[in-house]
This record gives sequence, structure tokens and C-alpha cells, in this order.
Amino acid sequence: MPDFDKYEAIIGLEVHTQLLTKSKLFCGDSTRFGNPPNTNVSAISLAHPGTLPMMNERAVELAIKLGLAFNCEIVRDNFFARKNYFYPDLPKGYQISQHTTPICKNGEIAISVNGQKRNILLNRIHLEEDAGKSVHDVDENYSCIDLNRAGVTLLEIVSEPDIHSSEEAFAYVTEIRKMVRHLDICDGNMEEGSMRCDANVSVRVKGEKQLGTKVEVKNLNSIRNVKKAIDFEINRLIEILQKGEEVKQQTRSFDAVNGTTFSLRSKEEANDYRYFPEPDLPPFLISEQQIESIRSSMPELPLALEKRLVNQFSLTAEAAAVIAGDRKTASYFDEIIKHTHHFKATSNWIIGPVKSFLNENNVDIEKFPIGAPTMAKLVDITEEGKVSFGIAAARIFPELVGSPCKDPLKVAKDLNLLQVKNDDTLQQWVDEVLSSMPEKVTEYKKGKKNLTGLFAGEVKRKSKGKADMQAVIQILNQKLNQ
Repeated sequence: MPDFDKYEAIIGLEVHTQLLTKSKLFCGDSTRFGNPPNTNVSAISLAHPGTLPMMNERAVELAIKLGLAFNCEIVRDNFFARKNYFYPDLPKGYQISQHTTPICKNGEIAISVNGQKRNILLNRIHLEEDAGKSVHDVDENYSCIDLNRAGVTLLEIVSEPDIHSSEEAFAYVTEIRKMVRHLDICDGNMEEGSMRCDANVSVRVKGEKQLGTKVEVKNLNSIRNVKKAIDFEINRLIEILQKGEEVKQQTRSFDAVNGTTFSLRSKEEANDYRYFPEPDLPPFLISEQQIESIRSSMPELPLALEKRLVNQFSLTAEAAAVIAGDRKTASYFDEIIKHTHHFKATSNWIIGPVKSFLNENNVDIEKFPIGAPTMAKLVDITEEGKVSFGIAAARIFPELVGSPCKDPLKVAKDLNLLQVKNDDTLQQWVDEVLSSMPEKVTEYKKGKKNLTGLFAGEVKRKSKGKADMQAVIQILNQKLNQ
């Protein structure tokens, strides 16, 4: 049995994010996903002789924005390089990327695993163009090539070998996806290929300084698969070392069906790519003024937003993390509290019924039908005790989803849902419940005080949820303790 505790994992991740630019990195071809194969192409992306690339200025802005968010150093003097390798869906026979001068250097990404927080160090973030896509399941005799993606703008985020578990890798990729979505840099849709991850994994005996031989697992297309692939590789590498065998440097792929990796090819060293400066593109310079202009245009970042929600509105850390985890959700929260001072209750509605509706209908907050002023009124009538939260969530909320222009209080009146506060009616319900449960009343008076909840629940059931439960508890205490 392998001694897994004897070893530690050293992991570096390369995350490719497709930028939300309307055109490709070096030409005007559309980047729209889902178009018919080989329609988002032109003479430039097809690498026809004599064509020249032209830089996409918006891509540079988005790269700088992400670098600032992750506390990177923005490199002022930049140029592109040719990365030479052959692949069927790479029309030019080389990829235009950044080698010597990545647009962003160093930086860090804060993660939290099991309550333990730490920063994962970044090596670089650089711009490059994507390759096309080989399709193997359309024709039984041939592989097909779709070049719609060829030339699409990518930002590659490269960590240092600073990750030590699959849980940390999971948290790291999650934070990247959260940030690129927050900044509207990338939609983070791994299933559509707009965000992909390569994992470099090695293991060594704890206490050793030298890194072990690494393997690279390519094109992981979900955060869950990143975790599964790394777990499998760590165990596989440890078993190889425990047998006294040598780990071979390889490029591998992950089979999501059975949760295993398999070898694709022996891994080449980076210098086999024969990088040299791209002769068809001039160097580009980034000024301090440009950096500060981009910095001033950035929205409040998630960690700062979380702190504000806790400090300004006294939300719990958990609620603040959920709301700050999506910029549009945070904006919706800010809009609601312009119309109500019940901040905590607003957060409970957002992370409860609202979030459940979005998940069940697979839509984002922008398509949520209830406007902020109406949602604020719904919060208010529950906090003012006019309707219980349970009744409001089960009856009024669905009515407003279907008819967003309705007034929540009027809906409550029309459906006869307003809480009953009339003392005589409440007294009658309490008396009926207590008289129907004499044995339980006796048990209460003998010391079983937790039965108050049972009595209150019966009153709630009898009133069909309309009884003012705070008043009911007071009446129960008076009658049971007299």
C-alpha cells in the first residue's frame, strides 16, 4: 500500500480565458460562439500569403484590467513572439504569443480552503491567439477542422508551482472565474471552451527541495474535472515512485467518464518552440496614464465589496461572500436597499428565494423579473410583520414573478395572507390547540418547556400561517405558566 502521507504535491496551473472582445486578436473576424463551422474566418485567420495582423486594442485593456485586479506588475514595453509548432488546426504553423515580455508579471490570487486563507503566487499573465478545433466525431473516416476559434484572443494566467492540493487548485480556478466574470473580461464558460485549464503536477518526498518530474494534464474543461484529474495524477505519481520506477515527463489528457488520465505524448521543453519576435507586429508601449485610466474605470473588486457589505450593512461574512461573488447580484442588492433599510432581510431574500429561482430556471440576475423597488416592498411587509416570511416566499413571491408590476401588499390582501394580530382570534386558536393536547400541557407543566414550539406550530397550522407568531408565543407563555 503506497505511503501517500510521505509525499507532497507541487502543482502549477495554466488557465486560458477567452476575452470578451467582439473581434479576434489580430483581425476583425467575429468571436461569436455557436456560428456554423468555418464562418468566423478571413484571409488573415486562414493565414493566406501576404496578409498582416493588426493589434486589438481592447484586448490590451482587458489584460491590464485583470493584471491590476491580481496585483500584477504591468510591463510597459511589450512585443509579441512566434511560437513555432505544427498542429492541423493551426493555420499559420505558428502561434502569436508573448514570451519574453508578458503584459503582466508576478501578482497573487487569494484563496480559502477549509477556512485557511493564503495567496497563490502568479508568474505571469500574457496575451496570445487561440488555435482552431479538431473535430473527430462528425465523419467516420476523417477528422474535421473548425477554424472559427483560430485567432480568438486568449489571456493565459500562469501560476508559480505554488499549489499543493486539488482543493487549492479548485479554489484557485474558482477565484479566477469569479474575477473574470466580475470584470466582464470572460464569461468563464468552461463547457463552451471560453475558459480552459492545464495542470502541471509533480510529487516529491516531504522536506525535499528539488521538484519532481512533472506531467501536464491538458484542456480540463470544468473546475470539478481540474480537481479530479489532479487527485488521480497525484496518486498515480506516488504509486510509480513507491515502486521504485521513474516518472516520465508527459502530456496527458483526462477521461471524465472514468476519472483517469492517459498519455498523449512525451513532453517537449519550451525551447523546442523556437520563439523569436513576431516580425509583422511592432512593439507596443503601455503608459502610466493608460494604466491609471483603466484602474479608475474598474468596478469595486470582490474582496473589497465583501468587506463593505459586512461593515456598512452588517451582513454575515457568508451572505456577503455570496452576494459579492456575482457583480450583478451585488448591484441588485444595492438597488433594493435604496428603497428599504432592512439590509439583512434583503440579503436573506437574495441568497434564498431569489437565488433558488435563478438556479432552477438557469438564468442570471439580469433576467430576474422582479424589480428592485417591488422587491424592497416585499422585504418590508415581511419585516413589518404583515406577512410571514414563509408565506411571502411560498405564495407572494411566485405571484410577483409571474406579474412583476403587482404590489406585494395588495397581493397579500387579495390572497387573504395578512397576518392575524387580533388578540381575541389568537387567544381562541391557542385555547383550541391547548385543549386538544391536554397530555402535552401536563408534560409542559412538569418541566418539558421545549413543547412551546410544538404548540406554536399547531397554532401556525390552524391559522394557515397567518397567525402573528411572536404574539402567539407570548399568549402561550401566559397561559401555560399561570
